[in-house]
Amino acid sequence: MADKSTDDSLYPIAVLIDELKNEDIQLRLNSIKKLSTIALALGEERTRTELIPFLTETIYDEDEVLLALADQLGQFTSLVGGPDYAMYLLPPLESLATVEETVVRDKAVESLRIVAAQHSASDLESSVVPTLQRLVTGDWFTSRTSACGLLSVCYPRVSQPVRAELRSSFRKLCLDETPMVRRAAASKLGEFAKVVEPESLKSDIIPMFVQLAQDDQDSVRLLAVEACVSIAQLLQQDELEHLVMPTLRQCAGDSSWRVRYMVADHFTDLQKALGPEITKTDLVPAFQYLLKDSEAEVRAAAATKVKDFCANLDKTNRVQIIMTSILPYVKELVSDPNQHVKSALASVIMGLSPILGMSNTVEHLLPLFLVQLKDECPEVRLNIISNLDCVNDVIGIQQLSQSLLPAIVELAEDTKWRVRLAIIEYMPLLAGQLGQEFFDQKLRALCMGWLNDHVYAIREAAAMNMKKLVEQFGPAWAESAIIPMILVMARNKNYLHRMTCLFCINVLAEVCGSEITTRVLLPTVLALATDLVANVRFNVAKTLQKISPFIEASAIETQVKPVLDTLNGDKDVDVKYFASEAITGIAGEDEWETEINTEPEAIDEEYTPPTPFY
Repeated sequence: MADKSTDDSLYPIAVLIDELKNEDIQLRLNSIKKLSTIALALGEERTRTELIPFLTETIYDEDEVLLALADQLGQFTSLVGGPDYAMYLLPPLESLATVEETVVRDKAVESLRIVAAQHSASDLESSVVPTLQRLVTGDWFTSRTSACGLLSVCYPRVSQPVRAELRSSFRKLCLDETPMVRRAAASKLGEFAKVVEPESLKSDIIPMFVQLAQDDQDSVRLLAVEACVSIAQLLQQDELEHLVMPTLRQCAGDSSWRVRYMVADHFTDLQKALGPEITKTDLVPAFQYLLKDSEAEVRAAAATKVKDFCANLDKTNRVQIIMTSILPYVKELVSDPNQHVKSALASVIMGLSPILGMSNTVEHLLPLFLVQLKDECPEVRLNIISNLDCVNDVIGIQQLSQSLLPAIVELAEDTKWRVRLAIIEYMPLLAGQLGQEFFDQKLRALCMGWLNDHVYAIREAAAMNMKKLVEQFGPAWAESAIIPMILVMARNKNYLHRMTCLFCINVLAEVCGSEITTRVLLPTVLALATDLVANVRFNVAKTLQKISPFIEASAIETQVKPVLDTLNGDKDVDVKYFASEAITGIAGEDEWETEINTEPEAIDEEYTPPTPFY
């Protein structure tokens, strides 16, 4: 019986092992993902002697299966007996590190790094280093690219002779005839530089860096820029000028825009690594060239660094450098022909205000903000409005309102409705930046005016804007500041305005809560149930169903249902239809959470409700 019990318990494991050989890729993949279960069942010794060799022999599979296998093996150390037996995982991972598919190789290298770190120093030299050397000398470029990622893990824990071998191997990889290998070496150069000795950094790593930065492939040169940051952080200030700067100057003026882009993208990191003196003498002129680069991608990358670059300048002469050397180029970018450049600049330019102070902001920056506020690209306008608080903190709300508010109001009253729509969408953000008191004084009337716009899209957006403002300032503010003005619209002679009132109530009920909805908003809706225009009456039915979850239960019974019953007997077929829908919806939901679309779908073949005018 005991033998039968053991057989039964191992049966699922046998199935999983069989699935590893199955022709169906999905079954193989599922089994690979359960390798840890198989290993636990087999035990540490059988995992080492049977499962791992089997996996090593069956490496030739679909990429998806190999990726899962590479991932699993990185977590297998404890399942083969712990760090003392981690070397058993090296053969399958070494094979995976040589396959053609990049994602599989990368995952195999990631797992190899984990497993290598778990080896003791002696096992590292006896097992991992030979594996690394085989990858370095492999016939296919795939193995050599994988080797680049392992050097920095092994180097700190091996003896001096082995370290010399590893530096020699890395130099060989940097000079490899295959661009893909040189690319991999360049991407790991900074990481390797951090683990070598200071003497080796100057004698071995710097020459490799110079070599890679002069490579005939721009995909290699651009990766050398990234390594430059790491190398510069490791050198003394007096060593930077002759060891790093000649190569960096060359990269900043490289014929390939991708290399220049990489310099721009890492510019503030380089600035911190190189220090204030080199920044002043070399990086400021280089930054100027990048800001006026012929390629828009480079200008955009440089533009995003304007604020941080200026903030990191030496405080003793920071303002002078910005005003004389940076701001003239920033002014040109404000009217750049490429919208991505303008948008990138708009996202950071407001951050110059705290650095330059009130006087310079008013005189030099505000005119630029005005230009950007009127830019045809909506993202530029949004980026300016999103960061108004930076300027507000420097120049004060009064100066801000005198300078920028007229431009915002002008856009809000633009003859093109799409421009007006864009400003409406920014208004909640603007209100949050400027505060409730300022909003009530300067912008509330503007928002209310949009509710009477002749374009439906504007009225709809204005109503949603009201909801967002209430979320910003609270129901109490809504009851005193905007609800009275909205309810007045219910008495307007133009039926479109009366329907706008209903639409506002639809969206405000949710944010105002049941108390305000029942006490303040509901009476107006009920009063409109007797409106002479059928469109208004059937919108009353829709509104009652929409806001019913936010009306007190007693009011539903005593006020809402009688009105809906009356509308259900209306002479207009559309009013009857929507009243019937509202009655059914409210009665069918205990908590009355049914939502009504503004444009209902066809219900049956005999009756299709009309598309509302509003």
